[in-house]
Amino acid sequence: MAEHELTVYSKSRSSLREDLRLGKEFAIVHKDDDDNEDDGKDSMSQDPQHFSPQLQMHKAIQLFRNPSKIWIQFKLPVSFRHWKLVTTSSCPPVPLNLPVSSKETELRVREVLEKLDKQIPPRPFTHLNTTTSATHTTATILNPRDTYCMGDKLDVLLEARDHLGRRKEYGGDFLRTRMSSPALKAGATGKVTDFNNGTYLVSFTLFWEGLVSLSILLIHPSEGVSALWRARKQGYDRIIFTGHFVSGSSQVHTDCALVLNSSVELCQYLDAQDQEAFYCVKPPNIPCAALTHMRSKNKEVSYLRQQERSLFERSNVGVEIMGKSNVINVSKCNKEAVPAKERCKFGMVSAIPSGHVWKNTWNPASCSLAPIKMKDCLRGKFIHLMGDSTIRQWMEYFKSKINTLRSVDLHETGKLQHQLAVDLDEKINIQWQKHGYPLIGSLAYSVKEIENIARIIDRIGGEKNTVIVISLGQHFRPYPIDVFIRRALNIHKALQRLLLRSPDTMVVLKTENIREMSSDVERLSDFHGYTQYLALKDIFQGLNVGVIDAWDMTIAYGTNDVHPPQHVVGSQINIFLNYIC
Repeated sequence: MAEHELTVYSKSRSSLREDLRLGKEFAIVHKDDDDNEDDGKDSMSQDPQHFSPQLQMHKAIQLFRNPSKIWIQFKLPVSFRHWKLVTTSSCPPVPLNLPVSSKETELRVREVLEKLDKQIPPRPFTHLNTTTSATHTTATILNPRDTYCMGDKLDVLLEARDHLGRRKEYGGDFLRTRMSSPALKAGATGKVTDFNNGTYLVSFTLFWEGLVSLSILLIHPSEGVSALWRARKQGYDRIIFTGHFVSGSSQVHTDCALVLNSSVELCQYLDAQDQEAFYCVKPPNIPCAALTHMRSKNKEVSYLRQQERSLFERSNVGVEIMGKSNVINVSKCNKEAVPAKERCKFGMVSAIPSGHVWKNTWNPASCSLAPIKMKDCLRGKFIHLMGDSTIRQWMEYFKSKINTLRSVDLHETGKLQHQLAVDLDEKINIQWQKHGYPLIGSLAYSVKEIENIARIIDRIGGEKNTVIVISLGQHFRPYPIDVFIRRALNIHKALQRLLLRSPDTMVVLKTENIREMSSDVERLSDFHGYTQYLALKDIFQGLNVGVIDAWDMTIAYGTNDVHPPQHVVGSQINIFLNYIC
């Protein structure tokens, strides 16, 4: 790709905004993704950890062998089958409608979806040459200087152009902005304002001194964004699920999905309270309750038009807009000391950007983090980790940092098995549970205990030493976004019920990580993750929970990995510890 020089433009920020006739503002910033559970980047040993030979631990082992006692000892909710099984027959050969949930929930689903639709209007696509070109788009630093001061804002004006060099007359490009100093292990995101006329203002906060590199990536042009948004709404069949049924000596595999096109008899696994369901073709002469395992694979199907697919070739995804002159010098400038920020706490509204990385450590923009000893903080607490493998990484991190934690064998197998780790002396209990369908993984996993997060929350009594951490999103990207919105709303309602009966219970929400740019774009693009990120912020605003903005953090760290390295996970957990201790 040909590089271009960075243009210098001298005009005041306020004057520029006047010239551009500022319309609505929203941050299009960045990208992201979650987890193929079997991608090999989040593996952990399946060998059970050995307990200490001390008498107390010997007694603990005996306790763990008794299933009736373990649930009492660790206050785990007893659950053997959480789904209401309904057999349906003579189904029409058209897609089954998802079960109808409450009218209030469906109205809220539509409301959230309409907000997103307004931010992603349809864009015409006739030829690649008429789409936004990173090479021809101009980037202009406003009010340039030889040296900038820490704490200042630096603004960059983007003028989008197509591959023929013509000015774009509409916005909607999916951009990722980042400033970084690799030698300092420092990074932060920028804030993007879309003027909806082909121009953008990218604002960076200069958090640290030194040489700073600026990056603005065109993840997808607006035409590609429009195509992905339209295609996402069209199908539930990008993933093929295969259910494994066992009844006596009989073992049968059948097709399963959120929605099935089938005229044969089906098993419906229904969450009766929230009316969310998953379906399998019913095996002959085998009951629906005999479903034991599930696995999945991608289906060779696309809802993109043939001419649109060139937009998502790897060479056209995440292309740099900034040219060679993208390095600035930042000094302290003898500015007055910044006033001390209050400690991070529940209910705080995250800024944009939400913070910055310095020496591989996360520093929030709107609050401060105190050094906390992990084991002291977790003493006497029951930590419920719920969601996908990005929150399972927390379990692995805890076990690597607290050498007195012991894994309990819950007699499940596979990467998605329910996990429990305990320290009996310190009364620390940490468990991870996978979220309900859809759960994507090419390796078979047990579904005997699978259920939606809302039902797990409803069984938790809650009190001041109970902590719930939730993270989901990656497995929902291949589906119409209403599936994710509905699930998030049902979790929100369950948390409202929990906080009513037990207001001292602590709840933390971790947003999605960004993922590899080489991921299957139609199924897993970070654009899909970003729309879910926006929806989640809309749904959970006003609820007294702590939010860990993993989306912003993983962009600032520049990980581009659904399962980021341990130091990034450690920074997420450090925020968590500050929330609860």
